[in-house]
Amino acid sequence: RRAGDLRIRLASRQADRPLPPIGGPVLVARDLSVVYGQVVAVREVDLTIDAGTVTALMGRNGAGKSSLLWALQGSGRRWRGSVTVGGDDPADLGAAQAREAVGLVPQTPADLLYLETVHEECTQADLETGAEPGSCLSLLGRLVGPIDVTAHPSDLSEGQKLALVLAIQLTARPQVVLLDEPTRGLDYAAKRRLGGVLADLAASGRAVMVSTHDVEFVAETAQRVVVMAEGEIVADGPTAEVVVASPAFAPQVAKILAPHSFLTVSEVALALEAV
Repeated sequence: RRAGDLRIRLASRQADRPLPPIGGPVLVARDLSVVYGQVVAVREVDLTIDAGTVTALMGRNGAGKSSLLWALQGSGRRWRGSVTVGGDDPADLGAAQAREAVGLVPQTPADLLYLETVHEECTQADLETGAEPGSCLSLLGRLVGPIDVTAHPSDLSEGQKLALVLAIQLTARPQVVLLDEPTRGLDYAAKRRLGGVLADLAASGRAVMVSTHDVEFVAETAQRVVVMAEGEIVADGPTAEVVVASPAFAPQVAKILAPHSFLTVSEVALALEAV
């Protein structure tokens, strides 16, 4: 009700949404299906993920998002179809090569943590990937700032656990980075840091896909949105087009300022500066 004047001021403005340079396809999936008994979790999905982009994977609970991510990563179940990263199927690679192809941060990051301290987890990541000693700890510091490396991983906050697992995955320098519901339990500051990390990964040429229900996070970080329903991809396109097509996925700014194309507060602020 209070946005009428703002809509008038923005009537002649468009959201400044420069697209990052996009490389070629890094991950290609064709006719990918995942079946559990009588349940088809992923149905004949064709998907490419390009270098230099952050892609959001959205859909209701049970839509097949997690099953798709694990199938793309290579260790998850597949009933049919193919996945290639740089010409190779991650499922056919040895452990070291698979980590260099695809890194996945699961819904519960602590599931991948099994040693007694943060330092031990990072040291093991360096050893397994052949990275220089201290590489994982350096990445962790960039992600989360100062942290007690003698702490047990189970004693970390949710944001710190996420950062630790992401640092472990990134130590292998994977071409594709997949994250499953990474914003759960994160405060606004932690979400901003994560968004910055994903932007840096894309800028370095990685292909990033984030499964999430957080429409505000998607509006701030993703250039592309893929929507799943009942195991199928039902929408795929630029964020600004896909998220406003359904009230369930539209961020608050888009709802308030409709029919204008603004998605975030920062886009509105930039447009007002130019008025």
